[in-house]
Amino acid sequence: MKNNSRIGILSGIYLLSALFTIISCKYSSQVKMENDEPSLSSENSFTITGERHFVSEYEPLYSDGDINVVVEIPTGTSEKWEVNKISGNIEWEFKYGEPRIVRYLGYPANYGMIPGTLASLESEGDGDPLDAIILGPPVKRGDIVRCRLIGVLELLDKGVCDDKLITVRAGTHFYEINSIRELDKDFEGVTDILRLWFANYKGPGIIEITGFGDRERAFQILESAIEAYRQYGTEDN
Repeated sequence: MKNNSRIGILSGIYLLSALFTIISCKYSSQVKMENDEPSLSSENSFTITGERHFVSEYEPLYSDGDINVVVEIPTGTSEKWEVNKISGNIEWEFKYGEPRIVRYLGYPANYGMIPGTLASLESEGDGDPLDAIILGPPVKRGDIVRCRLIGVLELLDKGVCDDKLITVRAGTHFYEINSIRELDKDFEGVTDILRLWFANYKGPGIIEITGFGDRERAFQILESAIEAYRQYGTEDN
């Protein structure tokens, strides 16, 4: 009973947070952030083209250890877009012949991918660039944002490793955070919301959450994915 009550409270917090972020999204561009807003064009309703290849023509790392993340899905939205690693465009994913919409609450944070990375099949990954959760105000799809890596949400999707690196966006109040421990201390409930959402957004029994890894573990995953991309990823581009 106590656990159900806690989940109910967390769900209520998430609903209020999602509502606020959707309402505030149109104002987010007025906030000065340390990010790159590339010139974008739309070939059609399902494809966004940038001025550069989103996977191969952006660096994953800054010299100080910050990372670049390409935003595919803004906070609070449900349309499932992702970067096509071959074309370098951002495309609305299709499932069963229809554009995919996540049949759950909207994404609890901005979501995207890290350029110049590959979660290789050899390392039990899914063969795609690394996924990243971006904590901070809503960001437009197609923006490249500078972030600090603080940890990783480790999970299995139908038995395949599909870890989500957890980042905090530069220029926001979250950017003061350096670790999952600090996140739990200063922003109680955030990791619970992430765990709850990613465990359930595809339906029951599909996603298995195995835990949270620290910043060191996250950088191990990142460095391995950068090296894998240097070895194998450029063959597809």
